[in-house]
Amino acid sequence: MDLKKIDEQFTLKAISLAELSKKQGNEPFGAVLVKDNTIVFTNENQIHTMSDPTFHAEHGLIRRFCQENKISDLSEYTLYSSCEPCFMCSGAMVWSKLGRLVFSAYAKDLDKILGEKEEAPSSLVFQHSVWTPEVTGGVLREKGVQLLESYFSSKDK
Repeated sequence: MDLKKIDEQFTLKAISLAELSKKQGNEPFGAVLVKDNTIVFTNENQIHTMSDPTFHAEHGLIRRFCQENKISDLSEYTLYSSCEPCFMCSGAMVWSKLGRLVFSAYAKDLDKILGEKEEAPSSLVFQHSVWTPEVTGGVLREKGVQLLESYFSSKDK
């Protein structure tokens, strides 16, 4: 299977976790950690159910996976996300030396839905860091954007 198909497969899993997160009363973001084309950990946004504003899908995944496995170097791993990570989550990727990041919707897509200034948080963090993962964005972008629109368009902005 080629890399594009692999990226689509795991990004679809991240999007399905984001849908699950939404059903559980959280914001629609999901993340999947993969090593050697095998899922090793998954997580969804849990800011409301855990009463923790830092429990974003990616940040929570990195924190929990590293703690449970007693590691802090993710250079051999790929993290798939339903949306481009925020500043905090991107920082966690730098500090854990994540090898590769793949995401669906861009942060600018979310910003547009929210009526906010369009930014690229992961790019800003990575360009000023000592460690930068390889990044592939926009995988299954339409699906990622549709999920964000279905959640945030119905909310008060």
